[in-house]
Amino acid sequence: MKDYLIIAETDNVAVALKDLKKGGSVVLESETLILTEDIPVKHKFALNNFTEGDIVSMYGVPVGKVLKSIPKGGMISTENVKHVAAPYQFRNKKYNPPQVNIAQLKEKTFLGYHREDGQVGTTNYWIFVPMVFCQNRNLKVLKDAFEEELGYKKGNPYKLQLRKLAGGNTDEVFIEDIENNENKVFKNIDGIKFLTHEGGCGGTRDDAQALVNLLAGYIKNPNVAGATVLSLGCQHAQMSMLEEALSEKFKTEKPVLYFEQQQFSSEKEMLSTVVNKSYKELAEANNITRKPTSLSKLSIGLECGGSDGFSGITANPLIGLVADKINAVGGKSILSEFPELCGVEQDLIDRCLDKKVADKFIRLMESYNKKAHEVGSGFDMNPSPGNIKDGLITDAIKSAGAATKGGRSTIADVLDYAEYVNRPGLNLLCTPGNDVESTTGLAGSGANIILFSTGLGTPTGNPICPVIKIASNSMLPAKMKDIIDFDAGRLISEKIPQEELANQLIDLIIDIASGKTLTCADQLSQDDFIPWKRGVSL
Repeated sequence: MKDYLIIAETDNVAVALKDLKKGGSVVLESETLILTEDIPVKHKFALNNFTEGDIVSMYGVPVGKVLKSIPKGGMISTENVKHVAAPYQFRNKKYNPPQVNIAQLKEKTFLGYHREDGQVGTTNYWIFVPMVFCQNRNLKVLKDAFEEELGYKKGNPYKLQLRKLAGGNTDEVFIEDIENNENKVFKNIDGIKFLTHEGGCGGTRDDAQALVNLLAGYIKNPNVAGATVLSLGCQHAQMSMLEEALSEKFKTEKPVLYFEQQQFSSEKEMLSTVVNKSYKELAEANNITRKPTSLSKLSIGLECGGSDGFSGITANPLIGLVADKINAVGGKSILSEFPELCGVEQDLIDRCLDKKVADKFIRLMESYNKKAHEVGSGFDMNPSPGNIKDGLITDAIKSAGAATKGGRSTIADVLDYAEYVNRPGLNLLCTPGNDVESTTGLAGSGANIILFSTGLGTPTGNPICPVIKIASNSMLPAKMKDIIDFDAGRLISEKIPQEELANQLIDLIIDIASGKTLTCADQLSQDDFIPWKRGVSL
């Protein structure tokens, strides 16, 4: 295999697939190039001489403007290249997506929880939801009680570790994982989740409505059997707003229990009532069992975080191929993180189903970017220090690789934050690039499983939606084995074809969607939930 990769024929830079030394030669199709400096793995080097103002191209699109001359064989860095994005417009082009091989998928099924509205869950959770942050303490009290007494509490090895240290053991103590409580009272309820947050009061009315819509999306999500809602009573995010959202915009008949503290004589009275009524509903939800269903009932969230220079070469394109296959059998996929679509707008616009869909995408992108510029920021400031260190030096480079998670399907719809997915096929969802705010939004828009690529490693999970962590390089799962579910780096390290890896990943998705395998994030109880307040978050 070559030591480098040129992603598109028109690219004028290449990616180093291993550490390359200054003075070393790189054999191209038409010439042999001599490197003028060390090129670390995942970083890019020039295929021709650049002068100030020249445009750097990757994935066939502009990704940077040259700040000072770069010799052929020199490294592309933040010192010599800055972000640039190509202009875009609606062009009314007919898009024909490439065909994908779904012969093996048509007869495949997963074991899911069938809901009355036709959705199918990959999990069966009951959720406790506060309308306002001052109910977080009550949720904590309830969490301790429900998890402990109903068999959902996981053992904590660090308590035993501290006990030994406090008992006089002066040596360093390390405790292996201890067994978790497997004596669940409700065998068909996968968990009881408590979605604490810091919103509901003190913000704007728009903030309150956005939070209400997000919570309504979580209740409607097929992975949820029902919900217990706690409120104080005087906050902006009123229970009546949630009731209205669930009956009109989100339309669900799931059981939802409402409790407002200011209507009770004491906290104890309210919480005792919560326990009694919630227990009865849990007993009902326990009657739901897993049944076979086609892969068309999958709604896959597409996410990346802690990206590296291989993310857009291995893991993201692999996720994109899997998304295309699921879309082709009638399923849904949801691509989020609008700051990480900057620079590839034209390709996405050309793939939109119609002008209405394209116009909504343009409006949301430009509105978001404008707000970022108003506070002295912009999409160009999206790459994190970790991204830059690993070769993603401009937002356009990061975006071009990140967008490959969406595959090549037609874009069926564009969703604003907290809008629910309805159309089969690829959907774009306006969220920040922040991992947790984005995954929180994906579950709120109906994803029943999330594919999450990472090159640097992140433990991010979600309370109600399994998050499958996919490594872009084979070094990561060896180093952080307790957070990675799938190694897409084998495309390079073991030369396994992408099609074969896609089939392996789909088999893993089916096992996780059927409850046969837990994701690493679920094993670690990584229940990350951060609602986006529509401020500037990149």
